[in-house]
Amino acid sequence: MKEIINSIKPTDKSGQAGIQHKIDLKTKPLGSLGLLEDLALKMSLIQDSLNPSVDRKGMIVFAADHGITEEGVSAYPADVTKQMVSNFLAGGAAINALCKTGRIEMVVVDVGVNGDFAPHEKLIDRKVRRSTRNFAVEPAMTLDEAEQALLAGVEAFNIMYDRYNVQIIGLGEMGIGNTSSATAVIAAVSGQSVSELTGRGTGVDDKGLEHKIEVISKALEYHNPDGTDGMDLLLKVGGYELAGMAGAALAAAEKRVAVVFDGIISTAAAVIAWKLNPAVMDYAFSGHKSVENGQKAALELLNLKPIIDYSMRLGEGTGAAIAMHTIDSACAFMREMASFEDAGVSGKV
Repeated sequence: MKEIINSIKPTDKSGQAGIQHKIDLKTKPLGSLGLLEDLALKMSLIQDSLNPSVDRKGMIVFAADHGITEEGVSAYPADVTKQMVSNFLAGGAAINALCKTGRIEMVVVDVGVNGDFAPHEKLIDRKVRRSTRNFAVEPAMTLDEAEQALLAGVEAFNIMYDRYNVQIIGLGEMGIGNTSSATAVIAAVSGQSVSELTGRGTGVDDKGLEHKIEVISKALEYHNPDGTDGMDLLLKVGGYELAGMAGAALAAAEKRVAVVFDGIISTAAAVIAWKLNPAVMDYAFSGHKSVENGQKAALELLNLKPIIDYSMRLGEGTGAAIAMHTIDSACAFMREMASFEDAGVSGKV
């Protein structure tokens, strides 16, 4: 894991002026494609090419249970994690539909679900443990478990890379209780109050929200995680699926493959990856703006701007899947749109 982390290099910015020049010469007013131009520039830097492409897309959905559900922080029972993974494998979830329409290859990684699954071509079994421990009363995981979960993410990415030669991946998740873990991570790094950052997750009512804030606040006071240390965050308040997503992001960056994060859970994993090696952000995109409060604070830390805002809060990688189509569109205009000279169109006088 250390070898992968240390081998990630920032993108080479020396060619940025040339990339921007090509964008500016397209048959359009300067800057008129807005965010698409920013996406095209970043993809060109990632691929070190004036003709970026993301024809080969992948989605990795990491699933794990959380001991913190013992504190009653979710509106849904923990059994839903296992049930939803079965739904993913049967092709019946939102993420399945979006990946199908977006021509995105999808796999599911069991990195810590409290249950077992029959072998399936879309399932990667890297179960570290049946759920993290309850971080309200003890650390969420051991160092060995955190390393296993990170490596599960690396292995999952490598499978996608070897199987489909992906140029871009989305990172999704499933795990009842994981908004509590994600909020704890973001609070520890940002220094913002838990009450400001905590959202309703699966849909807890006002009383449930107050209880959730109290549980997370007391846990952070008890553990006092080091907000500068990605491993310490995982050990004390993390989740196996957060570690898996962080590991996959680091492995993708090492191979110069673009990474699209999803909502608050996925963004918390991005924070962990960033703390392990800040250069990973040169390869990262924020798929969508979540209605969960904590994501905004995390994105400000990461200096990422969400690609879409559809008032979503489902997770699974759904926002990332939709955003990949926008990134594909940005690459397409970069490759295929004519310049003023090519088209014989007069430029600005």
